[in-house]
Amino acid sequence: MNLHQFRFVQEAVRRNLNLTETAKALYTSQPGISKAILELEEELGVDIFVRHGKRLKRVTEPGLEVLKSVEIILREVANLKRIGEEFSKQDAGRLSIAATHTQARYILPDAVAQLSKRLPKVKISLHQGTPEQVAQMLLDDTADIGIATESLADVEELVTLPCYEWQHVIVMPHDHPLATVERPSLEQLAELPLISYQAAFTGRKRIDQAFAQRRLTPNIVLEAIDSDVIKTYVRSGLGVGVVAEMAMATEPPNGDLVSRPAAHLFGTNTTRVAFRRGAYLRSYVLSFAELLSDRLSRHLIERAMNSSSGDSYEL
Repeated sequence: MNLHQFRFVQEAVRRNLNLTETAKALYTSQPGISKAILELEEELGVDIFVRHGKRLKRVTEPGLEVLKSVEIILREVANLKRIGEEFSKQDAGRLSIAATHTQARYILPDAVAQLSKRLPKVKISLHQGTPEQVAQMLLDDTADIGIATESLADVEELVTLPCYEWQHVIVMPHDHPLATVERPSLEQLAELPLISYQAAFTGRKRIDQAFAQRRLTPNIVLEAIDSDVIKTYVRSGLGVGVVAEMAMATEPPNGDLVSRPAAHLFGTNTTRVAFRRGAYLRSYVLSFAELLSDRLSRHLIERAMNSSSGDSYEL
């Protein structure tokens, strides 16, 4: 058996058992992949796939166990490559970051700039997506580190650590009647047209839960994933915005928008960083994580990566 066979099996599963797509993805021939998988099955003495003619239909029960081992083997091969790169290139390489829009727009710029200044040979790739997409990019080895508020802690294959806490704020034009109220209530908000995030983004679930607990129905007139878009429509007079507090940090103190803290209404949120469990983290990945928050240290991250899956880290 060899690594090529393992990669063929793994990629075939990723491509929904479509060997034509698998061959394209791995730049090889479909007959070559079929032959290699059959040879692996013959050597193992079990069928990895159920077939209908030449087509793969599903993974067998022993095949599921084979896939688990294949994942571990290929992960460790990737780790070996990273170790080699770590010590041959030292502070050079590529850092791949996966983040939601809010994190990429408001939280990452300072840390990215600091890392780039400290380690100019490290090239940086930034991938944006939903929290679920951030998690998947980590699992697929597309990203070295992920940062999001939702979903990451729910994925067993990821090691997650709290990065920082934040709250929502209520945003309105400075001449809006609600601007005179220091602590707006849910009842007041329920009577107004609201603009906020789509359901999967930036703590929106907490907003919905708060209204539901009070048996109130908010009038959400616009949903977006981008805080700047929300602020634009607040300026247009469409409604009152509910955004993450960091989205207002770039606004001038005497600008056309004012905000009121909303932790008393929606509680606080915790943004987390995540790494794929079992991955080898190069030195600059750890350095970048430390730049994100003074709560994150190289020692803490390494301890978490070496701990059991049941361990929990909270603020």
